[in-house]
Amino acid sequence: MKRSPILFLVEVALFSALGAVLSLPYLSIPLWLQGGSISFAMVPILFMAFRWGLKGGLLSGLLIGLFNSILDPFIVHPAQYVLDYPVAFFVVGFAGIFSSAVKNAVSQGNIKRFTLYLTLGAFVGCTLRFLSHFASGIIFIDYFMPDGVPGSVWMYSLTYNIGYMLPSFIISAIVLSILLYKQPRFLHVNSKHANRPVHSN
Repeated sequence: MKRSPILFLVEVALFSALGAVLSLPYLSIPLWLQGGSISFAMVPILFMAFRWGLKGGLLSGLLIGLFNSILDPFIVHPAQYVLDYPVAFFVVGFAGIFSSAVKNAVSQGNIKRFTLYLTLGAFVGCTLRFLSHFASGIIFIDYFMPDGVPGSVWMYSLTYNIGYMLPSFIISAIVLSILLYKQPRFLHVNSKHANRPVHSN
């Protein structure tokens, strides 16, 4: 199926706006008093990454990061801003390196391979985002680390960021696995192939 550049740009705009909305505090589950919440904000990025590949995921992630920095900012330093917003969400789009593998698996009706590649893609994207937040936390932890908290700066940043990133990864992977396998047309997969019987080899 021929995919229009105009369709691509329209979808990037729509899903970037959706990701920004899903990042808002009242649509997230707060975890820490200092910030950090479990949200569905990565779902649109991962969706675009699997649907359009790297270009869809990276561009959508970059825009969502920029939107988040405007709608719900916590900025203490220019470098922290870059790491926590544009970079953190941009790198989620690297899940797109698994786009072809995910599409091939779903077109063959192979649910095990589909789930494996989708989970790997989501894991790569979420891990890169975590590392960006983790680095920011180590560098700028003094701005928001509560007084009297035991342990090192890197341990606090690790605990703080993995606390919301891990459940966000799990939720995103589950939502996308169900959505994309049930509706393979979202991946530009030919429906006559997608309707083959499911197998697991």
